[in-house]
Amino acid sequence: MEEKTKAGYVALIGRPNAGKSTLLNWLLGEKIAMVSHKQQATRKRLYAIVMHKNAQIIFIDTPGLHEKERLLNKFMLEEALKAIGDCDLILFLAPVTDPIKHYEKFLELAKDRPHILVLTKIDMVDNAKLLAKIAEYQKYQDKFLELVPVSVKKNIGKEELLDAIVKYLPEHPYYFDPELLTTENIRDIYKELIREAIFENVSDEIPYESDVVIEKIEESPTMDKVYAMIIVEKPSQKGIIIGKNGETIKRIGKEARRLLEQFSQKKIYLELFVVVKKGWTKNKKELENIGYIF
Repeated sequence: MEEKTKAGYVALIGRPNAGKSTLLNWLLGEKIAMVSHKQQATRKRLYAIVMHKNAQIIFIDTPGLHEKERLLNKFMLEEALKAIGDCDLILFLAPVTDPIKHYEKFLELAKDRPHILVLTKIDMVDNAKLLAKIAEYQKYQDKFLELVPVSVKKNIGKEELLDAIVKYLPEHPYYFDPELLTTENIRDIYKELIREAIFENVSDEIPYESDVVIEKIEESPTMDKVYAMIIVEKPSQKGIIIGKNGETIKRIGKEARRLLEQFSQKKIYLELFVVVKKGWTKNKKELENIGYIF
């Protein structure tokens, strides 16, 4: 008798910088999600596909749950809330050093949606502290399906987490070709990797007030030529992105090229230029032009 297949959508939810994108890349075994130590780096939902045993898990990476500020932040929060509403299962990521209040806030938003509590970064504490934190969450044990401790750094808990997810997915034919890693197109992945290079090479508020638009990709079997525009809000930010004698944009370009080549397994020719669009993070039309559809 043929084994029944399972398939479902699983949203990764947590505060900004809880490690959602890092966890996603780890579960996928490939780097497709932007990772930064700075908060609120992820802006849109990103779908990644992991095959495990008889199941197809479609993970949805989401922006962190945070207070609404400018229009862009409102879009980001709505992306996370849509994912909570649309998925079959939620993984709530709780770094082991976090206070429990982040989970309590999530419970208010989630309204009894089925979820697994994932205790992340467990390599940062000793066993006694880990057990104490698990005990803290036990008062909510009727709210979560399971609590799974993991460490991406030490590669602990991956199989246990995937097994736990599969247990709660519905029986369903696969939604996508099992060979696929993501439903994202190459433009979106390249855009996110270039954004990551900006986040890692420019400080202060600039990464939050910048974005990337891929103008053109010329693909060939051995090389992709990528032409991308970096958008900023102020002329002073343009100067900082370019840097003295173009040093900063060269550094961004070098890091972005490395990330793109790592992902595509091809040589990359990358051309970056910088454009000022005043107040784009607060302007609905500009946001939609860049790809943030409300």
